[in-house]
Amino acid sequence: MPLMKGSCRCGSVSYAADADPVFTGLCHCHNCQKETGSAFSVVIAVPMPALSMTGKTKVFDSVGDSGKSTHRAFCPECGTSVTHWADILEGLIMINVGTLDDPSWVKPTMQIYCDSAQPWVKLDSDMQSCPKMPA
Repeated sequence: MPLMKGSCRCGSVSYAADADPVFTGLCHCHNCQKETGSAFSVVIAVPMPALSMTGKTKVFDSVGDSGKSTHRAFCPECGTSVTHWADILEGLIMINVGTLDDPSWVKPTMQIYCDSAQPWVKLDSDMQSCPKMPA
């Protein structure tokens, strides 16, 4: 896997990740819908130590459906959500695909919280689909 690089919209926050993705997927949960202002979020998960970030972020903490905390890091200048992590997925950080300099190689292999998916969303049936968070 080549080095992944990306940034927020204004360029104040940038990152690089040097690891193969642990998973690439999308989430239909209501929190992700609110965070993206869209129907779902698309993420790449990597081990936390593989990600280096420059620039200041602000973190919004909340509680996910699991009852455990979730954390979203975003640029305080332009508001772009760059990464998020969930206490239930210890040691992993998720990069928002839209922030990658080159997202053309990304092909999600799974989707979660399908029970919350918008009824008009129709996606590749080859993806693993879970009604909630997989065990």
